[in-house]
Amino acid sequence: MTVYPCVKVNLGLNVLRKRSDGYHDLETLFVPSDEYHDVLEIIDGDDWSRTSASLFSRYGGDAHSDGDTRLVQAVSEDGKLMITIARKEGIDWNPLEDLCAKAYFLLDSDFGLPPVKIFLEKLSPVGAGLGGGSADAAFTIRELDRLFSLGLDESAMAAYAARLGSDCAFFIYGRPMFGEGRGDILSDFDIPALDGLELKIVAPDGISVPTADAYRGIVPHVPELPLREALAAPVCEWKKLLVNDFEKTVFGRYPILASVKQSLYDSGAVYASMSGSGSALFALYEKSGK
Repeated sequence: MTVYPCVKVNLGLNVLRKRSDGYHDLETLFVPSDEYHDVLEIIDGDDWSRTSASLFSRYGGDAHSDGDTRLVQAVSEDGKLMITIARKEGIDWNPLEDLCAKAYFLLDSDFGLPPVKIFLEKLSPVGAGLGGGSADAAFTIRELDRLFSLGLDESAMAAYAARLGSDCAFFIYGRPMFGEGRGDILSDFDIPALDGLELKIVAPDGISVPTADAYRGIVPHVPELPLREALAAPVCEWKKLLVNDFEKTVFGRYPILASVKQSLYDSGAVYASMSGSGSALFALYEKSGK
């Protein structure tokens, strides 16, 4: 079975305080979006893949050709995992350190999973604050649970996902969720206003913002208006109420991103913001007829 890990945007992102463990407490509303997605297939070791031939034909055909990193392949030392990753911009990380692989190793340590083959086509932007890698990890957990009937409910899968990254757990749920703590403490959040809005994501080419860099210069603070209250305000007021605290430092380093945000407002957006720690931005528009 092939699945399509989505991305997310953040409606508001307040960095509240530095924690004793080196992380930060924050509050944000995670909202899923299918505007970008990856393609993920996981098969039992002996099964036939629906995607492998397509990947090899479209990304060069030889996973081991010198200098061609559009398609890379690796096998774990114990031979239980073979992972293939394809991306037109190239792969500059070890496939066995990809979050999909880490998700398999995590569940394998508890359940003794059979051998599998993972095929991942990376179509979502990397290093853009959209959580594409986190989504891949969460969808891997969901697929392994389905494939091997592990019997994990959403809460259990989210607990595993949270061990892989702060926003991984959100993607287990696939619906708007309010995030607290490191972003891993999640609760359902009903926000009917989104039904009347259309989401557009812009991921500027050539700009990738490492999360550690985005945190440099951040001054944690608790806003006067809690995010839950800001989200309850009319959409027309979100522009002045919903803030992404990373914008100040990231826009200072990449002024073009501030220009992109302004262009989204100029195009008629009712709300625009950077997602996560950047560099992607998104805009909300009123749907036709609304």
